Amino acid sequence: MSGADLALALTVAAMLALRGAGLLLGGVLRPDHPVIAWAAAVSVATLAAFVVLAIAMPTGLLGTVPWSARLAGVLAGALGWRLFRGGLLPALLTGLAGLLLSWWALG
Repeated sequence: MSGADLALALTVAAMLALRGAGLLLGGVLRPDHPVIAWAAAVSVATLAAFVVLAIAMPTGLLGTVPWSARLAGVLAGALGWRLFRGGLLPALLTGLAGLLLSWWALG
């Protein structure tokens, strides 16, 4: 087993262990418990880090989209989230529409 395969296997094992612990704790703790609040904060921070990386240093097809179009998509998504009162799907669709429209407009 190569080093990369071992790292992947250990990562999968750690994630499965953490998910199992989350399931056990989630059934026992109240939704307003500090541990649950901490886990929610960590998950939101992790998601935010991935979004920032995808916008700042994209790879693949998103790497061909200009910075201004990516920024317009983020701003449109934030505006959609605000207008649709925190609805995730409408914000996502608004952000995607803003990205595609600005990419098309920039030609």
